[in-house]
Amino acid sequence: MRSHASLEDDQWRSRPPIERMLRIHQALNSGGYPNAKTLAGQLEVSTKSIHRDLEFMRDRLELPIAYDSSRFGFYYSQPVRAFPTLQITEGEILALVVAEKALQQYRGTCFEQPLLSAVKKMGRALPDTISLSLDDVAQTISFRMRAEPILDLEIFDALAKATVAHRQLELAYRKPGQQRIEQRLVDPYHLANINGEWFLFAFDHLRKDLRTFVPARIKGIRYTGKTFERRQAFSLEKRLRGSFGVQSGQGDFDVVIRFHERVADYIREKKWHDSQQLRELRRGGVEMRLKLSSLGEVGRWVLSWGGDAVVVRPPELAESVRRAAQKILGSGSPG
Repeated sequence: MRSHASLEDDQWRSRPPIERMLRIHQALNSGGYPNAKTLAGQLEVSTKSIHRDLEFMRDRLELPIAYDSSRFGFYYSQPVRAFPTLQITEGEILALVVAEKALQQYRGTCFEQPLLSAVKKMGRALPDTISLSLDDVAQTISFRMRAEPILDLEIFDALAKATVAHRQLELAYRKPGQQRIEQRLVDPYHLANINGEWFLFAFDHLRKDLRTFVPARIKGIRYTGKTFERRQAFSLEKRLRGSFGVQSGQGDFDVVIRFHERVADYIREKKWHDSQQLRELRRGGVEMRLKLSSLGEVGRWVLSWGGDAVVVRPPELAESVRRAAQKILGSGSPG
């Protein structure tokens, strides 16, 4: 059987004893110079627990706790008006639980443990009197990914560290649709999770420009031993402005797509792009207008709606979708 002290230690590790610390705070504020033995007796815990509480209050809550050897007791070396407890609402608790659920998309990456640690620290700091049932919330809210990206965690971890430290990399990279692996010398600027998928934005020394790389297509990484300064200011918002996903271009396209009433509600229920404008059509359909810099991604999106989406303009997008649809019908099996 485990000892009372062992069980008490487990409880301390799982949640800082806020109520007990409040009583210690009151004893210190009273000017009575209590020592660990006196406090342990009053609070019916071990002196070891009292010392831990005092360390937590001094080191984590930054309270000015000092020890007077002549009086054999603890005191506040500066005036303390109030104990720094965490005030939190039920809505904030709910948001915290939702945030922890959302961390599932970072499972396995180098971000998982730091994020989980931060969430757990906030949870441990909550007051004991909170009334919201976290178990109920956890059982009623969840996140699911339609397609979970496949990552080599060692490569992803190296990318993240190099991006933060401005370390130049040589990538063994395979472009989509190609079997040949290319060596690319890059300065990693930014890692972004966009719609559940990871992308690396880096300056490509071969292309002399900023390029987008997919970590899943990186087959190897070598540090060059060099660091870099950014050759240009980077803003993800500016980089993706005008793109329908992550592929930005130099064009300026006014895109108009009409959706059948069968899928019109799905279109109305989401913000698909910052530039979108919707116009209601007779018989329940909806028309979407977009301003884009490239057409590849929006073309694939139109095809995903089958015959329930029709491109009105530009003509090159309509023609691209028509050719793709013909290939679907007549090409047989891929490869």
